[in-house]
Amino acid sequence: MAGKIPPEFIDQLLSRVDVVDVVEQRIPLQRAGHEFKARCPFHEEKTPSFYVSPAKQFYHCFGCGAHGTAIGFLMEYDGLSFPEAVEELASRAGMELPQEIAFESAPDQRPLYDLLEKAARWFEEQLRSHPEAPRAAEYLRRRGLDGETAHRFRLGYAPDGWRNLLDAMGGEAQAARLSQAGLLSERNGRHYDRFRDRILFPIRDTRGRVVGFGGRVLGDGTPKYLNSPETPVFHKGRELYGLWEARQALKKIPRLLVVEGYMDVVALSQFGIRNAVATLGTATTADHLQKLFRATAEVVFCFDGDRAGREAAWKALETALPLLKEGRQARFLFLPEGEDPDTQVRREGAEAFLRRLEGATPLSDFLFERLSAEVDMTTLDGRARLAALARPHLDRLPRGPFREMMEQRLARLTGTKAAVRRPTNRPRPAGARQPSRLKPLHRAIALLLQYPELGGVEDLPQGWQALETPGVAILQELLETLRKNPHLTTAQLLERWPDEAVRRHLGRLAATSLEVFDDQAEQFAGCLAKLAAKARRAAAREARGKLRPSDLTEEEKEALRRLYSSKS
Repeated sequence: MAGKIPPEFIDQLLSRVDVVDVVEQRIPLQRAGHEFKARCPFHEEKTPSFYVSPAKQFYHCFGCGAHGTAIGFLMEYDGLSFPEAVEELASRAGMELPQEIAFESAPDQRPLYDLLEKAARWFEEQLRSHPEAPRAAEYLRRRGLDGETAHRFRLGYAPDGWRNLLDAMGGEAQAARLSQAGLLSERNGRHYDRFRDRILFPIRDTRGRVVGFGGRVLGDGTPKYLNSPETPVFHKGRELYGLWEARQALKKIPRLLVVEGYMDVVALSQFGIRNAVATLGTATTADHLQKLFRATAEVVFCFDGDRAGREAAWKALETALPLLKEGRQARFLFLPEGEDPDTQVRREGAEAFLRRLEGATPLSDFLFERLSAEVDMTTLDGRARLAALARPHLDRLPRGPFREMMEQRLARLTGTKAAVRRPTNRPRPAGARQPSRLKPLHRAIALLLQYPELGGVEDLPQGWQALETPGVAILQELLETLRKNPHLTTAQLLERWPDEAVRRHLGRLAATSLEVFDDQAEQFAGCLAKLAAKARRAAAREARGKLRPSDLTEEEKEALRRLYSSKS
C-alpha cells in the first residue's frame, strides 16, 4: 500500500500521531479500561463495539470487523486515498513530506489547491470591498442570508469584467495554471475570467480544500448557475457541496439531506439544519452515495413533488439500491410542487421542515408504490406483472436482512411465497472481547502483532520454519522485521506490509482477543514448539514414503529417529 513511500517515514509518522486523537476528532470516545470505545462509525449499532487501543495504535470494531491504524481510519472515515491520509497526518504532526510521497498515480496537485484557495480569498474580499459589492450584498439580503452564514460558507463575489481575477492572480504568467484550475476560459487564443458578476460558492472537498466554485448570476445573464469545469482536482460526479461544512457542524451526523442547489444548503444551514448537501448540477452518482454513506447511515433525497422531481428521485433510488448494505437507509422527501428547500424552510420555519424530514418516504415504500401504480393490483395478471417489475430491482440489493424483508413484502403484495433464504457457511461476527480459539500458527502471529516486544525474545524453538504451511513465511518476516526494528508498534508493523489482502488478515489477528494473562513469551514459544513438532512429523512422513532406507538422507533418518523417540 505504501508504494514508494519509505517505510521509515510511515514508522516515524505513526509514532508522532495518536490514533485516539485522530478518531476522537471525528467521533466521541469513552474510556474502557486501557482502551477507548464508541459506537462504530462504519455501521449502525446500539451497543458500542468499536475499540481504540493507545498501546497498539490501532482501532477495531467487533461488530462489523472494521480495523486499522490512524492512516486507515482517515481513509475509511474521510474517504481519503493512502497518500492523502499520509499527507493529512504529516501536516498534523508538523512533518515535511519526502518527495517520493507525491501521489503515486497522479501528479502533485498542491500548487493547484493553493491557487484555488487564493482565488477563494480574493472572491471573499471582493464581496466586502469591491465598488459593485453592494449589489451582491443586497441580493444576499433579499434571499434572507445573514453575514454569519455567508462567512461560514465563504461566499464571495466575482466582479463584472473580463480580467479582474486574471490580473489579481498575476496576469498572463498565471493564465495556464488558472485555466487548469477552471477559473479562466479561452476564446480566440485570449484568456478571460470564467466567473463574472456572480455570487461565488466555494466547493470544498472532504478535507476542506477548495476544489471548485459555483457561481449565481446577479443580473439576467445565462446560465443562472455556472459551475467550475472538470479539473484535475474537481469532478462533479464525486463532490458534494456542503458535506465538509456539515461535518464541521456535527460530530455525529444522524442523516444527510441531499438537495439540488447551493442556496438550499446555505438557507437550511441558516435555519439550524446543518446536515444538507447538494449535488453539483448532476444526478446523484454511486460515488456521491459512497461518500454520503461514509458520513452517515441514512440519506434523505429531497425533490420537488412534480413529475420531474419524482423521476429524479427514481434515478436516485436505482443508484442507491446496490449500496444499501446492512445498516444503511435511504428515504425520499417530496416538497409541494413549485417549492424548494430554500423557499419551504423560509415559508414554514425549521420546526415544520424537520417534521417533514422525519416523515420522509422510505425507499421500500417509494419503490413498491411506484411499481404498483403501473399495474392493476386487483388481477392475478397485474400482481404477476408487479413481481416481474420488482424482481430486477430486488436482485440489485446486497444480500442481507433488508433484501429479505423486501422479498417478503413483495410476496405479501403478490400473494406468492418469499424467496427461501439459503444458509451460508459464513460465521457470525464475533462479539466484542470474545476470546478466539486460534491454531498455533495464527496465534503466534497474533501474539507477535499484539506484543511486538516478543520479537526480541532469545532461544525460541527452531525448526518451524521448515513447515510448508501458508503463513509461516509471514511469521518469519514479522520476526525478522521486529529483530531489526525492535521499537515498532502494532500499527507500524501493519502499515509496513505491502500486500493489502494479507494486511487485512493481519489486522483481524491484531484485534483478536487472546486473553493472555501470564507470560506472553512462554505462550509464543509454546506456539513455535507446536509448529516445530508439526514440521518434524511432516518430515518424518515424507521420509517414510521413501522406497528404501538407502534413499533417505541423514536429515531424514534423524527426523525419523526423533519421531519414534517422541512416541516411546
